[in-house]
Amino acid sequence: MSKLIQFLNLKMITKRFYFKKHFLFIFLLLSLVMNAQKKFTIVLDAGHGGSDHGTNRTYSSLGYLAEKDITLAVTLLVGKMLEKDKDFKVIYTRKTDVYPSLTDRTNLANRSKADLFVSIHVNGVKSSTAYGTETFVQGPDQNKTNLEVAKAENDVIYLDEKDKENFASYDPNSPESLIALKIQQSKYLESSLLLGSFVEENFVKKDKRLSRGVKQQNLHVLRLNAMPSVLIEIGFVSNPDEAIYISSSKGQNDIANSIYNAITSYKKARDRNYSEKDKEPEKPAEKPLSNDFRILLMSSPNKYNDGDTALKGLNYILTIKENGQYKYYYGTTNMASIRDNNLKTAKDAGFRNAVAIGFTPNQKLSNGYYTLELVASKDKLSSNSYILQNLKNVKRDKNGGIFYYTYGTFKDLESAVKAMKSLEDKGIKNIVIQKMLK
Repeated sequence: MSKLIQFLNLKMITKRFYFKKHFLFIFLLLSLVMNAQKKFTIVLDAGHGGSDHGTNRTYSSLGYLAEKDITLAVTLLVGKMLEKDKDFKVIYTRKTDVYPSLTDRTNLANRSKADLFVSIHVNGVKSSTAYGTETFVQGPDQNKTNLEVAKAENDVIYLDEKDKENFASYDPNSPESLIALKIQQSKYLESSLLLGSFVEENFVKKDKRLSRGVKQQNLHVLRLNAMPSVLIEIGFVSNPDEAIYISSSKGQNDIANSIYNAITSYKKARDRNYSEKDKEPEKPAEKPLSNDFRILLMSSPNKYNDGDTALKGLNYILTIKENGQYKYYYGTTNMASIRDNNLKTAKDAGFRNAVAIGFTPNQKLSNGYYTLELVASKDKLSSNSYILQNLKNVKRDKNGGIFYYTYGTFKDLESAVKAMKSLEDKGIKNIVIQKMLK
């Protein structure tokens, strides 16, 4: 009987040992899984690709430079740096010369439950003088005056059937769409702005580049991301000096290092905020201001067209003529942080006296109206000119030997801007909005 009891005790001890052993194994396995899940997941998106070359230029000394090749090279360098850090999990939208649709890019990021989405692009304009870096975060441009970059990046939407299907119902001019965008993106905007500021700060301090600032823009590749997202324009391929830099090994390594350091700084700031969340009251998210803000660069009796050296390489200029003076405004936003960034960009470009001016949205003029100045020329337009052939009720005045051709009357600035954009889409460029007071 005593031997039987000893046998049963031994069997129970053995079972307890195996139970503890299996429990320890399961615990360790769960710990590994949990640690793996704690990795900071980042989606790196090399802009364009495949048949979509993006912006491009050909130089005798450099050959053919395509945005898709430069963005891929820089993206892979950033990814290689991040992959050396065990805290990061890196996902690429492409690692070769292929074209993932915009839908595929955003779906990949959302399915991966990514913590961050970084899209890398190259800038290009008609002028060869524009230069510098800029970072975009998602957000509607209230008055649709700054659509150049949005158009450049959104045009590729029509290259893929899935994109046609997914974006067909999206109307960027619809107030409902703008409201939906605000609600969807507001919780990610502050984090996106933080990362953008780290990126641009590194470009300035580490690489000695000109930063054109962090801007809010409505870009499809960012619009559907359920995470903080930025689109980084690393330089202008249309500028010969920057083309050399962004296509060189040194330049690409400098750019990749600055982006990598910005991402690691962002993660440290995020982790610090998480650890201090219980200690400090939560900082309220930035709220839109009641006014739209534009940066007044200068007032002049002279009219300057897009790309003129007087504008110091800045794009997104709205020109308003008042009392014979042309006033040049840069950028439009209703977010204080972006307003301040735009002001800094203007001052860094050389407009030391630049100032932020508030505009009340949809404010009607009680003692006047807005009209569109289409042409100011010493020569009278021919009756078969494109403008006179395609527009009715164009008004002509002559003052000081100059023929002025104006079109339409509008009670508020937004209506004038909308009409101006419509005419620009028809090929009529360098339009000025003229404020006529009674």
